[in-house]
Amino acid sequence: MKITIDRAALLKPLAHVQSVVERRNTIPILANVLLRAADGQLSLTATDMDMDVVEAVACAVDQPGETTVPAHTLYEIVRKLPDGAEVGLTVSSDANRMAIRAGRSNFSLPTLPVEEFPALSGDTLATNFVLSAADAKTLIDRTRFAISTEETRYYLNGIYLHETKAGDMSVLRAVATDGHRLARVQMPLPEGAAGMPAVIVPRKAVQEIRKLIDETDGDVQVGLSENKLRFAFGGTVLTTKLIDGTFPDYERVIPAANDKTLRVTCGDFKKAVDRVATISTEKSRSVKLALDNGTLTLSANSPENGQATEEVDVDYTASAIEIGFNSRYLIDIADQIDDGNKAVFLMADAASPTIVTDEGDDGALYVLMPMRV
Repeated sequence: MKITIDRAALLKPLAHVQSVVERRNTIPILANVLLRAADGQLSLTATDMDMDVVEAVACAVDQPGETTVPAHTLYEIVRKLPDGAEVGLTVSSDANRMAIRAGRSNFSLPTLPVEEFPALSGDTLATNFVLSAADAKTLIDRTRFAISTEETRYYLNGIYLHETKAGDMSVLRAVATDGHRLARVQMPLPEGAAGMPAVIVPRKAVQEIRKLIDETDGDVQVGLSENKLRFAFGGTVLTTKLIDGTFPDYERVIPAANDKTLRVTCGDFKKAVDRVATISTEKSRSVKLALDNGTLTLSANSPENGQATEEVDVDYTASAIEIGFNSRYLIDIADQIDDGNKAVFLMADAASPTIVTDEGDDGALYVLMPMRV
């Protein structure tokens, strides 16, 4: 294999694929990126056995071929080369080394046999549909903050993506929960998604997909089967295994009889929570909300840090209530609502789950468990 490629053209796909590679690997080949050169293109593939990313980029191919080299090392070399550099990649005749040349810089990296590199992508997935980049961002951004990091409850370590009904309309719904809060976002079911399997997309795949979406303005091609999901954007294809588990019946934790309604401008509320939470302890991060006669009083107390209160004008006419929440969880939910929009809180009492919605967006719903303060 012998190719020449512009440094910037190589750096972008390398940045995408190397982020999949785990820093510590017990299997040497998984630390490598697979390079394939043919027909004026260089294809780069990286995998961690649960997910792989494949990206193609145009280059000058003097001699087609393929090899694998350490992904992070190659990325760091290319990243540190000067802008505008022409990079030459050449595999030795015995296929044991790959030379990297750019101007006066020369590097030699060890290779491993292509045959050892595991294949994850390539098979046909039964369900295929298209999402706009904006819709894909919405599904991820408004749910991922609630993904559980508790490994023992592995079935909560991702976003539950499924088809369901909202009234008479079929919708694509994304749900995430960590047991303390729940995020649910839905949109009209895309054409081709009818009959799709309900799947749990792993947290790491969600993070990688979100990074890739940031670099595309076009549509995202989605492919699904019972155990794999594929996102394709431009010249990049990410394929991931899915979490093999059963997502809990989240509808059971969404209360239906909360009778106390609070409306508050989200930006004002979020800033007030953030200020008052300065006093709360790092461990509990608790903030108390006291509601009475159109006024919300936020307060926090800490033996070490003192106390804080702040009043916010709100729309609230129900009976007085005091309820405590984790301030970080409140801010995470408020971050999903435009600052100028009204956040709507539906409450029952100090011990029952609270529903939070965006008055300007009926596709998103959040549930937050209160805490004792």
